[in-house]
Formats: sequence, structure tokens, C-alpha cells
Amino acid sequence: MLRIYNTLTGKKEVFEPLVSGQVGLYVCGVTVYDVCHIGHARSALVFDVIRRYLEYKGFNVSFVKNFTDIDDKIIARAQRDGVEWKYVAEKNIEEYYRDMELLGVRKADIEPKATEHIAEMQKIIDLLMENGYAYTKDGDVYYRVNNFKEYGKLSKRDIEEMLAGARVEIDDRKEDPLDFALWKSSKTGEPSWNSPWGGGRPGWHIECSAMSMKYLGQTFDIHGGGKDLIFPHHENEIAQSEASTGKTFARYWIHNGFVNVNQEKMSKSLGNFFTIREVFGKYPYPSQVTAEVLRYFLISNHYRSPVDFSDYGMNISHATLDGFYAMLQKVEEASRRTLDVASSDQAILSAIEECEKEFIEAMDDDFNTAAAIGSIQKLRREINTKIEHGITQDVAMEILGLFKIIGSILGLFTIAPFNWEFLKTVKSEASFNIEWVTQVSSSMTDADIERLVNEREDARKRKDWKRSDEIRKQLSDAGIILEDRPDGTTRVKH
Repeated sequence: MLRIYNTLTGKKEVFEPLVSGQVGLYVCGVTVYDVCHIGHARSALVFDVIRRYLEYKGFNVSFVKNFTDIDDKIIARAQRDGVEWKYVAEKNIEEYYRDMELLGVRKADIEPKATEHIAEMQKIIDLLMENGYAYTKDGDVYYRVNNFKEYGKLSKRDIEEMLAGARVEIDDRKEDPLDFALWKSSKTGEPSWNSPWGGGRPGWHIECSAMSMKYLGQTFDIHGGGKDLIFPHHENEIAQSEASTGKTFARYWIHNGFVNVNQEKMSKSLGNFFTIREVFGKYPYPSQVTAEVLRYFLISNHYRSPVDFSDYGMNISHATLDGFYAMLQKVEEASRRTLDVASSDQAILSAIEECEKEFIEAMDDDFNTAAAIGSIQKLRREINTKIEHGITQDVAMEILGLFKIIGSILGLFTIAPFNWEFLKTVKSEASFNIEWVTQVSSSMTDADIERLVNEREDARKRKDWKRSDEIRKQLSDAGIILEDRPDGTTRVKH
């Protein structure tokens, strides 16, 4: 029985779709003013796995994921680069598809663009005006937050927290500082659409309400996105959608956690900001391998938890996948042999049955990919222990079949159908395994480590983030994890 942690209620709930056997899923997509970074990668992978698992459970999933292709950031980027705003949006939509293809993320069933749904947005704004939830000022239209008595029910914030979280700018035209724009009058040179309130463009929040309700209905099953969207974006979506329809908007809200880099918040100013393309260029693997390593690394943590991106974590993920592929190669070789009976068969069949049970239980428990991966790691150890005693073809095919099913859910083991020659090439060119990590670590003395830690501390004091990251990487490659704390840097040797 599938249970989902619902941000709206703050607890896990049994998932019961509006229509038996069908799921309406809407996920906030990217604002296409730039290329995607690894935070976008995590959100894309989280909901890719959720969609895959819902389909595995037998649901007919209608997956909608939008593009915000008109926004202040897009206009600012176009002005900075001296190009048309449409060029910025279209170019970055193309780049988005390239990145998602690299990651093995399946396209959504419907991928609407905001600029193609202006009429739907204006219709909602009209309803809000009629119902007393919106007002006009100098060609702008604002949502009247005080009239929606349940405002804050998703984020659980009080007024002071909401004011701080919304980064409210002083605007004397607003009736209340928390009121937000539904329609913005266009300045000279900005894109503009005709409306009853004058030429302008939609506010960000109204875009997702219009697109989600057009394709999934006024009430639908699941709305998802990154944790950073809970407030104000998703809070505002609820307010404007429910005020316009009088109905519940989304029934379950799912939010994925943040990505940090080397235990620090990802930030361009810190020099630890990575686009998806930069990640693929950072590691010496063929792109198909990098995709699996990054996917494995990101889904090895529960989707609601923060994840710390690091070279060490990526190397360990690569080593773990090497271990899985090495085991699968042995199984594939065993499937070619003819054995009538093998002493290990029953033990492995029991382990397969237990793995299936634990994997499904983990995924049914709020899509717990961390525990699900733990179940197949345990199975791998059991198979490696028993396979030397021989297994029959039938048992080998049971193993391969299970890993193909699990791989299709998690998006792993795609160097397939288990392309062993390709794997051997990859391993000879760029293999990061546990033995390699241990060997490099042991070659560095305590004095070497202490010297580098001190040098990094000096670099951080000088705000030389590039040198700081170079030293962190050097230590990470040697199996030394640094933990930056308020009282100084702590190192852990592995």
C-alpha cells in the first residue's frame, strides 16, 4: 500500500487517487533563462523515479511538467545579452532537453509553455476579480491575500515568516505587503499581451495554476517541485486556484530536498555551482556511465533529505555501480551454462524473493529509494557469496529479470542489455573502485593531510574559493572528507 508524505498535512498518507487506477501529476518545471544545474537534475530525477514507480504499480499516469518561458529573469537575461527574450527561452528549452536526455529522464506526457496559455491565465484572473480576491492598480492586478483565510496552510508559516520568505518589496500600491502580482503591466520594450487591464504579462504563480488545471482538472492528485517552491510559489498557487474554483486544488504535495556541494550551499559566489553539463565534463567517464553514476548518487538519498554533492560521493557511487555490473556479468555468464541443479539455487531464490519484498516496501513508504537501493545491495552481496558454488540458467535469468525491472524503475543498469564489452572498456579507462580509493588514501601521510587542511583554511580566509575547492577535491580523491563547521574544519579519513 503506497503511502506519501504530504507537505500539506505534514504526515504520510495512504495514496488514494481521485479516479481508481489513474494519477494526475503536475511538477513545476524550469524557468528557462539559463541552463540547468544539479539542483534541477535532482528534482528531475526524483519525479522521474516517482512517475516510473507509479506506472510499475499499475497506475495510468498523466504527467504534466511546464516551462516558464516568460519571466523577469528571462527578460533581464535577454537585455543583458542584447537578444530577444524568445531567443533566450527557446535556446534554454533546447538545452534542457539535451540535459534530460543525458540524464535518461523521460519526457512528461504534456510539457506546456506559459506563453501558450495566456488566455487560461486571464480567465482565472477574471474569476478572482469577480469573487473579490483581486484588484487592479495602474494596469497591474494583485491577489488580495487577506481574503483567503487558509493562506499559509501549505508552508505553515506565520505572517512575519511569510513576509521575510516572500522578500516583499515596498509597494504603496498594494493593499497588503503579502499581496502578489497576477498580471504585470509591461514597460517599454518588454513583451506584452492584450488584456482587460491593459498590455502586460502574467505573474509567475498564475502560470502554473492555469496550466495544471487545464490539463489535469480543477482538482488533481499530486503536485510536486523543489522544497524552495513551497513558499511563496506553491502557497500562492493554492490561494489563487482554490479562490477561483471553490475546490481543493492538489490533494498531495511532494517536495524534494536541496543539493549542497561539499557540505556548503551551492552558490556561484562560492565557486561551487555546477551545471549538469559541467558535471558531465568534470568526470572522465563516457556520458552513459556519468548519467548512471549521477543518478545513483542522487537517488541513494531519500528525496526529502538534503544531498551533498562531492567528488568522493560520486567516486563511491561509481565504485558501487561497478560492483553491481561485475555481479551481473557473472550472472550473465552463468546464464549461458547448462546446469541441471546447483546447491546455491534455493538460497538465491529466497534472497530474490526477500529483495523484491523489501524493495516494494521501501518504495511504498514514500518512495524511499535509499532503502530500496539498500535491498538490492544486500541481494548483490548474497549473490556474490553464493554464485561461486554455481547457479542454474533459470536462477540466473531470475536475477537478470529482477534487475531489469528494478533498473527500469530507478533508471539504472541501462548499459544494456547488459553490454559487457562496453563495460570492460569503461572499467579499463576510468574505474573508481573501493580499492583505488583506499590505495590513494593510504599513500597520503598525516603530515600531508594536515598541511593541505591548513592551506585550505588559509585559502578560505582569503576567500580564494577556487584553491579551497581544489584542495578539497585533492583530499576527497584520497578518501578524506572535510566537514566545515562553525568551530573549524573537521576531517574524516576513510
